[in-house]
Amino acid sequence: MTEPVAKKAIITGITGQDGSYLAELLLSKGYEVHGLIRRASTFNTDRIDHIYQDSHDDNPRLKLHYADLTDGSRLVTLLGEIQPDEVYNLAAQSHVRVSFDEPEYTGDVTGLGSIRLLEAIRALGLKTRFYQASSSEMFGATPPPQNEETPFWPRSPYGVAKVYSYWITRNYREAYDIFAVNGILFNHESPRRGETFVTRKITRAVARIAAGVQSELYMGNLDAVRDWGYAPEYVEAMWRMLQHDEATDYVVATNTAYTVKDFLQYSFEHVGLDWEKYVKFDERYLRPTEVDALVGDPGKAERLLGWKPSVLTPRLAQIMVDADIKSLEQAGSFYVDTVQTA
Repeated sequence: MTEPVAKKAIITGITGQDGSYLAELLLSKGYEVHGLIRRASTFNTDRIDHIYQDSHDDNPRLKLHYADLTDGSRLVTLLGEIQPDEVYNLAAQSHVRVSFDEPEYTGDVTGLGSIRLLEAIRALGLKTRFYQASSSEMFGATPPPQNEETPFWPRSPYGVAKVYSYWITRNYREAYDIFAVNGILFNHESPRRGETFVTRKITRAVARIAAGVQSELYMGNLDAVRDWGYAPEYVEAMWRMLQHDEATDYVVATNTAYTVKDFLQYSFEHVGLDWEKYVKFDERYLRPTEVDALVGDPGKAERLLGWKPSVLTPRLAQIMVDADIKSLEQAGSFYVDTVQTA
């Protein structure tokens, strides 16, 4: 009896938070997963090392390829070789504050990277399904709640670049009948979130302050309202979008509103500390233009995809603090073991 051929998926940004969780999900469903990584002099695959199989093994189901969203010819070559069933474009310069310092680079990667992938799919005539990681930052100054019909009003170079990618994805869907969808994901976090992002910056500091290795935490705007969800649940929504019969766009969110101050309080309270004793203000962390409130309505995703979030902000903060405490303890044990065996 012939075994069914595994679906092939390409993930750009596979070494990031979302890419690593999505890779795990697709592998669990029997996919052959191809991840695109940028060439660097140091390894940055920590988030996927636990699922990566040595490339010299027979038929590994997770394969990594050097590529960059700024290099369209390389993307054409790779997509032609792999012939993927699904492409998930998660790569970006994704730090909103940094996008003000590097606007041109952000536009090139976060904006034009999407059209390079879509054009490769079109030029090769591939019957692949394409997922574009759109962002709640596209809504910017438009008051919440935000859904698929809410007008965009981006307030950063990152948000502007994401708006371009959103519309070019819709354009290629309508002009060339490509199965292309936008997942408009609101803030989603996890222990794998980068340490410069506000939630991880907070939970990492809480673990260090509780352990006595840090005394202060410097923050910017504490009144910003966000809709925070749990990243492993959000990648499930991505996958479901590409399994649906119709190519359309979805908001993925929890429809709950919390401030940065709330996240601080939940995180510090989890270890029995008063956040106000440790947090100090630093204007360097303010953005030139702020986004006051983002709260998403995921009703369409629930109706069409059967997707609902279960982890909300209070529990999310606890999960991340616990993970950072564990990581700090493991780092301490490794240091002690290394010294004792040296």
